[in-house]
Amino acid sequence: MTTDVTDEEHTTVNPGDVNLQQLLEQAQLMQQQLVSAQQELNDAEVEGSAGGGLVVATVNGGGELLELKISGEAVDPGDPQETADTIADLVIAAIRDAVRAAADLQQEKLGPLAQGLGGGGGLGQLPGF
Repeated sequence: MTTDVTDEEHTTVNPGDVNLQQLLEQAQLMQQQLVSAQQELNDAEVEGSAGGGLVVATVNGGGELLELKISGEAVDPGDPQETADTIADLVIAAIRDAVRAAADLQQEKLGPLAQGLGGGGGLGQLPGF
């Protein structure tokens, strides 16, 4: 006795099998979301400051320095060397503050995407990875 096998039986996915088409679609969607998030980061501007606002650094979401403002109040004409040293320290602190804010923004924008990849940036729970 022969049993006819229908096409429907051939396309049935067993539990535990990976639907490659669905997986590919999910990967493409995540790639689009990643590109979108990266563009948002490049367009975003965040500030960091030091010395109560005497120095303000502006960076984009990727941490690239875009602007640096130094208030005239930071300058002591009576002691140029001390002023230069103080301004250098304030610039470093302001840039670090801005870069930290950019890192927070990156985590906010990219963190959910990394979790979608298993949290470690890999392929997570996908079989065979």
